[in-house]
Amino acid sequence: MPITIPLATVSRSSRSTLSEADAVDIWIARWLKIRRRDLIGRYGCDPRRLYEIWQEERFAGSRDKALSVFLERFPSLADRIDPGPHVRMSKAAHPDQMRFFE
Repeated sequence: MPITIPLATVSRSSRSTLSEADAVDIWIARWLKIRRRDLIGRYGCDPRRLYEIWQEERFAGSRDKALSVFLERFPSLADRIDPGPHVRMSKAAHPDQMRFFE
């Protein structure tokens, strides 16, 4: 049975920017496998804002704070998550990838 966190309905006009508390919640939601679409609806933000948080371009250190909160709230799930930083995968062809076709 999946664990879910309640998603509040928030209109775009009522939210102006994301806060550090939101960033911590977004990290926790990522580890709980909440869909990106649901997060976008919850926070009324552009999807790029989520990736700015996950790449720690905004709110540096929020991942560490979120991890400590996550371990307090969900200690039984600690071994089921990857608490590492988000790894960006480029869709552009890189010359080093040509070796895959040999």
